[in-house]
Amino acid sequence: MPPREHSFRVEAVVLRHSDYGEADRLLTLYTREMGKLRAIAKGVRKIRSRKAGHLEPFTRVTLQLAQARELPIVTQAETVDAYLELREDLLKTGYAAYVCEMVDRFTYEDGENQPAYHLLADTLARINTQADPYVALRYYEIHLLDGLGFRPELFYCVSCQTEIQPADQFFSLAQGGVYCPKCGANRPDLLPVSMLALKYLRHLQRSTYAEAARAQISPATRTEIESLLQQYTTFLLERALNTPAFLRQVRQGKLE
Repeated sequence: MPPREHSFRVEAVVLRHSDYGEADRLLTLYTREMGKLRAIAKGVRKIRSRKAGHLEPFTRVTLQLAQARELPIVTQAETVDAYLELREDLLKTGYAAYVCEMVDRFTYEDGENQPAYHLLADTLARINTQADPYVALRYYEIHLLDGLGFRPELFYCVSCQTEIQPADQFFSLAQGGVYCPKCGANRPDLLPVSMLALKYLRHLQRSTYAEAARAQISPATRTEIESLLQQYTTFLLERALNTPAFLRQVRQGKLE
C-alpha cells in the first residue's frame, strides 16, 4: 500500500471523542474515504477554539488532516450537517448515540466502506427529522449487519435448508438465522419469532428504505423485532452495547 500523503481530506461523522492531553481531544470518526479513523484535534478544549463546534459527536463534517507520526491531526474542520434536533431531544440523542456506538463497535480501522458511511449519515438525518424513527433504526441495524458480513438468514431454515413458510418460527443466535418449526422444536437455545415479526424483518432486509417505511407494524411486533435484533447484536459482539440501557431509562422517564 502506498504511503499516505502528508495532508488529506475526508468527509466524516464524529462518533465520539475523549479528552487528550491538556487541551486536545481524541476523535473517533467514521469517514467516507477510509472507514473508521482516529485523529487528534489540538487545542479544541480551549474557550477560543474555532474548531470545537464542528467536532461534536453526531456531526457530519469535512476535515483536513495532517499525517503525524502516530495519529493524524485535524488542521481544518467544516460542518456539513449538525443534525441540530439530535441535541435538543434526549431520546433522539440516545438514538444517535446508539447508531454511532453500533458502527464503532462492529468496525475496525481497516479501510473504506462507503455503503456503511452513507447508511450512518442517512440514519442520523432520519432520526433528526422524524418524530418516530423506529423504522430508520431497524433498517439501519439489519442493513449494517448485512454490509459487515453478519446478514441473518430469514428465508431458509439454517438446519434443513427448506424454504420458510408463513408460520411462527425460531431464531438461532449462534447460526444467525431461522429454524423451521420441525427443526426448532424442543430447542431451548433458540428464540421464538412470530410470523409477523419475521415477515417484517424480511421486508426490511430486501427493501429500500422508502418501501420499508410504508409497512404498518403493531406495538407488540415492534417490541419483538427490536429485542431480537439487539439480542443478535449482543451475541455477535459478545457483550451488550451501552446505549440500549440508556434508551430504556429515557423511555421510562427515569432521566430528564
